[in-house]
Amino acid sequence: MHFLDLMLPTPEENLALDEAMLVAAEETGGGETLRVWESATPFVVLGYFCRLADDVDEVACRADGVPILRRVSGGGTVLQGPGCLNFAVVLDMRGEPALRDIGRSHRIILGKIAGALAPRFSGIEFHPPNDLSIACRKFSGNAQRRRRDWLLHHGTLLYDFPLASVARCLREPQRRPDYRASRRHDDFLMNLATDREWLVARLRETWHADPVAADWPRALTAELVASRYANPEWIRRR
Repeated sequence: MHFLDLMLPTPEENLALDEAMLVAAEETGGGETLRVWESATPFVVLGYFCRLADDVDEVACRADGVPILRRVSGGGTVLQGPGCLNFAVVLDMRGEPALRDIGRSHRIILGKIAGALAPRFSGIEFHPPNDLSIACRKFSGNAQRRRRDWLLHHGTLLYDFPLASVARCLREPQRRPDYRASRRHDDFLMNLATDREWLVARLRETWHADPVAADWPRALTAELVASRYANPEWIRRR
């Protein structure tokens, strides 16, 4: 598996690159990739099926200069920014047929993530469909996008994120996993007590991501930014 540690200038470009890696792998048969990145500025990102009016306080976001975007994968609406490490793995499902089942693939991939973190953190729990927690406090949310033979799984690892800012930008969700109960954002989320370097090293070791990727799909990323990620009609589609 190749490794790519690349943070592009804007959140739109970073979201587009995750999708571009999936499309390029499917169309050209490129190798599997682990990518990590972390936005220098906060932004809200809606899941593919999320409704903006239900999930986001637009007035607060506008006042704080926090852009609102939408990704191509499922999952819930989240606030990202410094202290929130993003990881993405592009995987060939032909090599591991179990990945074709959405539920099993989340369990397999997040099992690897939990194993990567186990040397420093005990009691990590997987909550279907796509969360990791410690003592029922969430530190990782995840989502997927699929093509015919390739899978994009991307997620977040909170380690130094200003958790209080989440409640300002995001409304309380209408649908909640059972383990969350009635807790508000501040009481539900947590940071891992570690640093970015340790997290990245553990991800690389777990996925055997040794060779650094020589290139990335620049043209396709730019096309996706223009057609989707910077397009208000796409962002406000629901």
